[in-house]
Amino acid sequence: MLKKSVFALTVASCLTLATTARAEDASSADSATTESGDIVVVGSGETRSVSTLLPSNFDVLPPGTSIQKALNFLPGVSAQSIDALGVNEQSLSLQVRGFSTTHLGYTLDGMPLGDGAYNNYNGLTISRALISENLGRADLATGIAGLGIASTSNLGGALIYTSSDPKKDLGLKISQTVGSENSLRTFARIDTGEHGGFSAYVSGQYTEQDLFVNQGAGKKSTGKQFNGKAQYEFDGGKITGFVDISRTNQADDAYLSKEMLGRLGYDWGGYAPNWNAYLGVAACTVTTTPIKCAAAPAPQKNADVTYTNGQILRNDELFYVAGDYSFTKNLSARVQVYHHADKGAGNNFITGLSNQGTTSTADDLPVQIRDTRYTIDRTGVLGSLSWHVGFNHFEAGFWIEDNTSSAARYIRTDVTGPIDLGHFLGGQPSTAQWVQETKWKTRQFYVQDTISLLDDALSFDFGFKSTYARSDATALPGISVTPPPASTQFATGSLTAKDNFLPEAGLRWNVGGGHELFASYAENMAMYQGGFKLGPQSVTQTVWNAQGSTLKPETSKSVEGGYRFVSNALQVSLSGYYVKFDNRLLQYNPCPTNLQQNPGCGNSFHNAGSVTSKGVELGVLWKPAPWLSWYNSASFNKSTYDQNLVWSLGTTTAILPTAGKQQVDTPKQMFSSVVSVKYEGFSASVQGKYTGRRYYTYTNDQSFGGYATVDLGLGYDFGTFGPLKGAKLSLNVTNLTNKRYASNFDNSVFAPNDSGSVAGGDSNAVAGDVLVFHSSAPRQFFGTLSVDF
Repeated sequence: MLKKSVFALTVASCLTLATTARAEDASSADSATTESGDIVVVGSGETRSVSTLLPSNFDVLPPGTSIQKALNFLPGVSAQSIDALGVNEQSLSLQVRGFSTTHLGYTLDGMPLGDGAYNNYNGLTISRALISENLGRADLATGIAGLGIASTSNLGGALIYTSSDPKKDLGLKISQTVGSENSLRTFARIDTGEHGGFSAYVSGQYTEQDLFVNQGAGKKSTGKQFNGKAQYEFDGGKITGFVDISRTNQADDAYLSKEMLGRLGYDWGGYAPNWNAYLGVAACTVTTTPIKCAAAPAPQKNADVTYTNGQILRNDELFYVAGDYSFTKNLSARVQVYHHADKGAGNNFITGLSNQGTTSTADDLPVQIRDTRYTIDRTGVLGSLSWHVGFNHFEAGFWIEDNTSSAARYIRTDVTGPIDLGHFLGGQPSTAQWVQETKWKTRQFYVQDTISLLDDALSFDFGFKSTYARSDATALPGISVTPPPASTQFATGSLTAKDNFLPEAGLRWNVGGGHELFASYAENMAMYQGGFKLGPQSVTQTVWNAQGSTLKPETSKSVEGGYRFVSNALQVSLSGYYVKFDNRLLQYNPCPTNLQQNPGCGNSFHNAGSVTSKGVELGVLWKPAPWLSWYNSASFNKSTYDQNLVWSLGTTTAILPTAGKQQVDTPKQMFSSVVSVKYEGFSASVQGKYTGRRYYTYTNDQSFGGYATVDLGLGYDFGTFGPLKGAKLSLNVTNLTNKRYASNFDNSVFAPNDSGSVAGGDSNAVAGDVLVFHSSAPRQFFGTLSVDF
């Protein structure tokens, strides 16, 4: 009902206001993106710490690189992914000031993108929402996002993405990239130019790339994506429409443990295409199969067996319509409606008996298929009103979203041989482990006043937001022959996160001569997460009945302050912060990490105390000459647990010494440096990043040491060339020094400790059984030819 009424209301208001606003005395908005060669280090005029990324900053990275991964060089940011482009869904992670991916906020043109979780339930990544060439800018609020952001996960900061507007002139851009691991990417964009206030573009990309692992088949990822945007500008406002259609089919890579790394190395892959060898090892765990057990040869173990690590499929349709209106010089409004539909799946071969329904057992195989399915159907509306009165700038806004998501896991026992898992599987599965649908209601409202004094040299902003987020989960029988058993079926139950007063306040003082001081304070609350591995409703009914009423939503209180300086040759940003993260939700799971796939393990969720984060960040951009820029950033973060951890599994309870320990996956030190040269047609960029030690156990008994990586970008712009408006040839080298390291961590399997086993009894081997990390990609090369007509 919300979907139909919201669309009708928005279309009607857009048409009505487009007519009446023409007569108002307001100049036409000009939102063309400034394509500067600079990194905008500081958010001048902001009361918060803000850094901005512009499209020109992508020169050092291959075309098509995820905008999220490109933020890695900014202060306080750790962006990880196994692939050079940063688009692999399972391995894409982000850490900002001690807050992980799902504790940050994300929007595109004001529209919420959810919490960035891999297990889809309320949004999608920026890679699936926007082709990187269509980025206008990306603003990273590293600590305090602002009241107006449409997010219920921004305990830390937020990423505010803005798509580029259609260009004023007719044009066509085409680029072709080839590279390592059989990489291929084609991008094209057509701009109509402006005609009577109307302008638009359509664009598309096709990508493919193989995994770098030692696996002979089943390792190709492909992507198809369409972006379209149209604008109609008139006296007093504009109407904007945006469409995104995305189809991704990604080969997955194995999570590794330290013990596996010591035996198998960084490039361990599956048995594909050697199906018979895979059957032999799989048979060692299935006693009734006629296939004879053929134990894995050393240094492999039978537990390592996998044919491939499966395929990840995501189909998305996303669009919005927005109206921006200036009724008078001092009064303006914005209304936006959006819709997002997603169909996802994760398909994997697993060990287990497949009986093809025949009376004979001679054709039984020790292999099954695990078929995990996701859906999202969400619709929302946003609105805001801005009013200048004297030295006050009042702003009020709302966000309403209704969402129905589902997750299901089926087991298929009809395997007869190797098949391509890169498609949505049809037919009726044999059994189900769990099937659950969740209905989400999100309601948010905010008001704010910004007071500007002394010719805007001094400004204050203060206000609050009210947040209501409810999730109603329902266990369903699903479509399998055998419905989910009670021992593994997810629960039916409701959770509500609600706070009517979440304040935020800030101060900015323009001292003069390019110098600014700022300070901010904010309180935030996160809604309870969804997703089959992260959400507290992904437990059995018995566990839910015991834990549901005891849970509290996660909250944060943030204080930050700093100094900025901006001149033609130098930009400096220095900030410090103090954050208290309360009611931290942890999943307790007694199973080994390779078996933590269903609630039959007895997993449960608990509020596990608080985390205190303190840190300092520095960003410096120096331009000693018009053709040379040098950017450096440094950050120090101390995020520690405030209490010892009470770890309860069944009837066993232990007090673990975590108080004062560094938070998992949170490096204390990070440094980055980017040198860029642009002289006539030639350009070159070198980007280096050091990431400090990261722990993956709460007691800090296991970690991975710090590492440094280097990326290189070279290009030559031929300018006008015959009938072409422009032509550019570029070369990109990622991980130039071929440094191998643990890239992203799986935050759903962090453990109190990981003493683990020692491979082969070797006293020199490294212990550690938790399957927690993906290996990094090796050095890779990419070449691109781009032309403009």
